[in-house]
Amino acid sequence: MKAICYHQLGGPEVLRWEDAPEPVPGPGQVLLRVHAAGVNFADTERRRGLYDAQVPLPRILGSEAAGVVRAVGPGVDASWVGRRVVALTKAAYAEAAVAPVDELLVLPPEVSFAEAAALLVQGLTAYHVVHTVGRVEAGQTVLIHAAAGGVGLLAVQLAKAAGARVIGTVSGEAKAKLARDVGADAVIRYDQEDVAASVRELTQGRGVERVLDSVGASTWKASMDALAPFGHLVSYGNASGHPPPVEVDSLYAKSITLGAYWLRTPTPPEVQRRAREALLAEVVAKRLRIVVGLTLPLSRAEEAHRQLEGRNTVGKVVLVGAD
Repeated sequence: MKAICYHQLGGPEVLRWEDAPEPVPGPGQVLLRVHAAGVNFADTERRRGLYDAQVPLPRILGSEAAGVVRAVGPGVDASWVGRRVVALTKAAYAEAAVAPVDELLVLPPEVSFAEAAALLVQGLTAYHVVHTVGRVEAGQTVLIHAAAGGVGLLAVQLAKAAGARVIGTVSGEAKAKLARDVGADAVIRYDQEDVAASVRELTQGRGVERVLDSVGASTWKASMDALAPFGHLVSYGNASGHPPPVEVDSLYAKSITLGAYWLRTPTPPEVQRRAREALLAEVVAKRLRIVVGLTLPLSRAEEAHRQLEGRNTVGKVVLVGAD
């Protein structure tokens, strides 16, 4: 099979389209023919050695794959063969990948492989920062940074569905329009405006009950300043670098709390299954819009990484294989 591999750490140019051994499904696993693989910012950090640096090279990136089951491993029901599925997995930038059968989510015909590949990493992250950690409720006001990104667009929609008022931050008018299109009540151009001051103006000086922050260093002060008394900040990424250390004394004035979410946090299987099924049901019912901002052939993963790191994309970036 062909796959995107890298043999050394570095920029997008280290990604190479080359022959690789086809994986063999083990006990409890299936083999997928990959029709679409999701691209995530964490993939660029892995490629640069900033994340999962202990994994030996050469390596194939990719955490989510949508495709058709081609074969099953020992102990797996053969009826899985031929089904259209999506799963969190490893080494998804390839023509074939293995996935645990317990992770498979069967796709209805109306959900494309590209949409499915855009659903799990961003969708589960959005679901958990809004519901599990953020506990967003009706009547609250929520500030969502990077509101036109893959997680941001989904988080905006989930927070709105929960009954919250949503303020998004973006750079650029095209991104602002997209955030509004999926339901943001107000959008702040962080490249032109003071975020905390704009939040105070939009909330008559009160601030917001929740902040969802995937950016980190460059947004941290604004996030803290934007919180209302007893507000809660959920950190789930550091695209601009790690936020500064937090002094506990700095939380007292407004009695604010901090939380965090990581997709790899051990989650009870029934909770994760419920989240996956809820997301898919919302997509099928057309209540949750998946925005695939860029699709490229699997062989052009280098370009996908360049576009993502250059902040030239909105929504999800997806690599597609041959049909």
